[in-house]
Amino acid sequence: MKTNAVRLLDTLGIAYELREYEVNLDDLSAESVAQKVGLPPEQVFKTLVMRGDKTGVCLAVIPGNMHLDLKALAKLAGDRNSQPVPLKDVQPLTGYVRGGVTALACKKEYPVFVDELIEVFDIISLSAGMRGLQILLTPTDYLRVVKGIIGTISQEKA
Repeated sequence: MKTNAVRLLDTLGIAYELREYEVNLDDLSAESVAQKVGLPPEQVFKTLVMRGDKTGVCLAVIPGNMHLDLKALAKLAGDRNSQPVPLKDVQPLTGYVRGGVTALACKKEYPVFVDELIEVFDIISLSAGMRGLQILLTPTDYLRVVKGIIGTISQEKA
């Protein structure tokens, strides 16, 4: 299956692996996806579409078993505050639907803020740009392609 994200990696000559999984529209959580692709949730990264008061639209990429720390994201981005964009705006802004958002080959190039835990792994998994398909690649390649800015932006779920 060739999504825009996959085509981008092909164009750049970046090695990756694709893993398909069965989609449950009632549970699009990263934890559920992790179980279906056979990886621990902390190795499956989710991409959240955010808006900062100065930065504007940006993407936050965090481990699947964590919550986004809004204050930490705002600080890293140079904003006073940061909030999720309304769900109705996600597809028009990114070209992707909830459960399939990726920073790879977004409709527009947005700043990408990535939690530092990404550097713990040799391989990470993230959406390939559609529900039911994950891309596995090295954090180094991912960060280079999306021009990721690394910081501590996640916190453990309560």
